[in-house]
Amino acid sequence: MSVMFGIPATVGPVLYKAACPECRARFELSAGALRLAIGASRRTTFYSFTCPECDMAVRKPAGERIVELLTGGGVRTLRLYSTV
Repeated sequence: MSVMFGIPATVGPVLYKAACPECRARFELSAGALRLAIGASRRTTFYSFTCPECDMAVRKPAGERIVELLTGGGVRTLRLYSTV
């Protein structure tokens, strides 16, 4: 629970709006339904999920802002390069 301006506020689970390029369904996904892969370049940084409508594996590019939103919301992240 967090407190804002002296008023207790409960924070629910983060939901992300997504769409499937195959069946064109639009839906919301929890952080647990998404995976984020951070590579050494923009080409190798992406997020993925399985469409709940057609079961298609979907992979989409993730720019800096999307990476920030997904990591801040608790999406599991895989680093594809060494940080050393």
